[in-house]
Amino acid sequence: MRKVTAAVMASTLAFSALSQAAGVITGDNKSSSEGITQPSSQSHMFDGISLTEHQRQQMRDLMQRARHDQPPVNVSEMETMHRLVTAENFDESAVRVQAEKMAQEQVARQVEMARVRNQMFHLLTPEQQAVLNEKHQQRMDQLREVARMQKSSDSTFFSSNTRSNQ
Repeated sequence: MRKVTAAVMASTLAFSALSQAAGVITGDNKSSSEGITQPSSQSHMFDGISLTEHQRQQMRDLMQRARHDQPPVNVSEMETMHRLVTAENFDESAVRVQAEKMAQEQVARQVEMARVRNQMFHLLTPEQQAVLNEKHQQRMDQLREVARMQKSSDSTFFSSNTRSNQ
């Protein structure tokens, strides 16, 4: 069930990824000091990379094509899931079928975005690619540290909770 829940949550988050990535490329992303939160880490792909105007234009064109080719958000699927979640009696099998359907649609969107990001990556010079890879490694190191700290706090919580229940 965790996988299904994660897939549904991922699909909800990914709807905004395409528009956020477009904002990064076009320079529309605002800093949190301006009262707008930063886009997700995935859309930070080109942070710290100085792009030429020609590269920016090529990336804008790729994003515009991707947005045009992207199927619209399937609101009826979300409404169906909401009805299942709020139903008088919980139907796990129906929720599972619906979540898997939504997850498959999300996988297709993520594959398409990965294809576009790959095309964007190959528009960069080798020096820009090296900077991008270095920034990515730094973000992964930060995420590993956060995960390590969460795991540590979870094990502390569970061990203290076990002691208090005995």
